[in-house]
Amino acid sequence: MLAVDPGASIAAIAAEAGVDRRTVYRRFASREELLAAIYEARYDAVERAVENARLREAPVAVALHRYVEEIIDVNRTWPVELTRLKADDAIRERRDALVREVDDFLRRATEEGLLRDDLPPAWASSLLPQLMHLASRELPELGAAQAADTVVDTFLRGLGAR
Repeated sequence: MLAVDPGASIAAIAAEAGVDRRTVYRRFASREELLAAIYEARYDAVERAVENARLREAPVAVALHRYVEEIIDVNRTWPVELTRLKADDAIRERRDALVREVDDFLRRATEEGLLRDDLPPAWASSLLPQLMHLASRELPELGAAQAADTVVDTFLRGLGAR
């Protein structure tokens, strides 16, 4: 609901969940506290996805697909508006650590020859999250694994004719 309307009220959220707003307020003292819990749950899921992908030790192509598939699943499970999420200091620290880990992985992918080395270093780390975000939203008919196939193929081969 918050993905569709980031300004949704607690009353509207409660109604959508089939509970009274007092039930929500018993668990969360404010709308901000509810949002913080949602963001924390999303980042817990992102951290698990990065861990499950085994970016440091799995073969690069395998780790890339695992990472993309799990992040697409996270994006679909927790489709929250990310601008606000990036403004939270505690979440930003967690996000920065994850970004560093993915950037390290993408450097490894470049060193091992899976990615081109003639592009600006930040290009791959900027492009991959955008592709995953698009696949999460624009390919709802595909399961996470199939959407990951599309993202990885696009990421590695582009859209040019073969």
